[in-house]
Amino acid sequence: MTEPIKIRATLQGDTTDIRILMQHPMETGQRKEQGTGKLVPALFIQTFVVTANGKTLVDGQLNTSVSRNPLFAFKARGLKAGDKLVVSWLDSAGNKRSDETSVSS
Repeated sequence: MTEPIKIRATLQGDTTDIRILMQHPMETGQRKEQGTGKLVPALFIQTFVVTANGKTLVDGQLNTSVSRNPLFAFKARGLKAGDKLVVSWLDSAGNKRSDETSVSS
């Protein structure tokens, strides 16, 4: 679960196409282990934040209904090539991850 967040931010005219892949198992707490039949404990990303040059673009909340390794895509205006994007998440067990990239042209 410590794999980096994959972030792609590409400038296309006056908008930036942003794609984020968060590496996380996203367990619902309803799946049973094969063989033992024990429930796998819930473990999911609760909150995530996307910032550009320190300014919040997205501040989201997730729950157990989101699939493993969630992918998010959106467009933003006002960014320039070289601007710094940071994506951070916090999961239900208190684990955190934060990664950054720069907008490319």
